[in-house]
Amino acid sequence: MYGSSRHYAEQYRHVGVSSAVAEADPHKLVALLLSGALDRLRLASASLERGDQARKGKAIGEVCAIVGHLNGSLDHQAGGEIAGNLSALYDYVLQRLTEANLHNDHSALDEALQLLTEIDGAWNAIPHEQRQPVKATP
Repeated sequence: MYGSSRHYAEQYRHVGVSSAVAEADPHKLVALLLSGALDRLRLASASLERGDQARKGKAIGEVCAIVGHLNGSLDHQAGGEIAGNLSALYDYVLQRLTEANLHNDHSALDEALQLLTEIDGAWNAIPHEQRQPVKATP
């Protein structure tokens, strides 16, 4: 479903992210992105509770960027209906994040956190043997 994950690995290489990330397989890269999004969502929620609007906004912006990258890397041809449904879900999460940021809506943040947690859980539940991309035979 993720056709350009290696592209993101190359971007990480250029900005000096650890070699573990740069050498990760596509499945691991998506897992790392989801984990980063969840961490930033928790930070946004804590910042909202503390009244730190600047940090809340920055964290939500970072989550939006990650979700945008995940959505943009979906391979709709290979992923079919699943990729389409996931794209719609990512769009909805972005909508809720925007509402959370504009209106300091804690329930919108909670909903985005719940949805991304479910996606993360499903992604990490994919059996290991199904995680490796199929290699084309010469």
